[in-house]
Amino acid sequence: MIKGDDPQIAAVVAIVTQVAPDVLLLTEFDYDLDGLALAAFADQFGDLYPYRFALQPNTGRATGLDMDRNGRLGEARDAQGYGRFVGDGGMALLSRFPVDGGAVTDLSDVLWRDLPGAVLPQVDGQPFLPDDVLSVQRLSTTGHWIVPIIPPGQPPFALLAFAATPPVFDGPEDRNGLRNRDELHLWEVVLDGGFGAAPDPFVIVGNANLDPLDGAGDSAAMAAFLGRPQLQDPLPGRDTADWPQDGPGNLRVSYVLPSATWQITDAAVVRPLPDVAAGPHHLVWVDIRR
Repeated sequence: MIKGDDPQIAAVVAIVTQVAPDVLLLTEFDYDLDGLALAAFADQFGDLYPYRFALQPNTGRATGLDMDRNGRLGEARDAQGYGRFVGDGGMALLSRFPVDGGAVTDLSDVLWRDLPGAVLPQVDGQPFLPDDVLSVQRLSTTGHWIVPIIPPGQPPFALLAFAATPPVFDGPEDRNGLRNRDELHLWEVVLDGGFGAAPDPFVIVGNANLDPLDGAGDSAAMAAFLGRPQLQDPLPGRDTADWPQDGPGNLRVSYVLPSATWQITDAAVVRPLPDVAAGPHHLVWVDIRR
């Protein structure tokens, strides 16, 4: 990043500069304890993003257990969330507005088995994950954050940020598919008051890795979530990622979902030119006002 010779970083910087959102959630962004990578990235935009926030993600967080039950220890899939090292592919937040870091609610340590209504993987009617794994297995692949954002001269609002596991790369137990669905279900529990008073106003933002109409995973669950009366879907039917057609293809996996108390004035998915090396995921933006 600092050397300035990475074409993917340059492409992402160009897109962000073009859109210049007030609040930006980055997914698949490596975490380091001192925030050096995030600071270097934010510096690409001058003074646009004076406020930066990140927490250590579950990705790459070692467990010492055989989490995927393949008989081997210490692999990327044996971490709390898939990761080759601590902080691999985390989340980060850049903002023009103050971020109340001291009032953040971090739900990233909620155990999967403790989520109300959780559906845990089974094989032939028996639990796939033994008790020693269930006693430490967190639900969040990356994290689930409720972050207060304070626009100038206005009351704060809550940013509900997450990045879920892809609902693939597993076996008949559907471990990743079920976890992906329950990572979305956690927000349902939050909005229903299962973790204290439901935030309002709010904006749910992140990579659900789940399309309401197509692809792998519980599409019906995503469709039902988008239909909840507490929130609005400003971009129905718009794909947000392009993979090769012999792979996943074009899917809607990233979302910006304001609560019903906002007025949506505009929204779009920024699709770079085919030769731009920004990666398969596209920037999603929504303009809102009270």
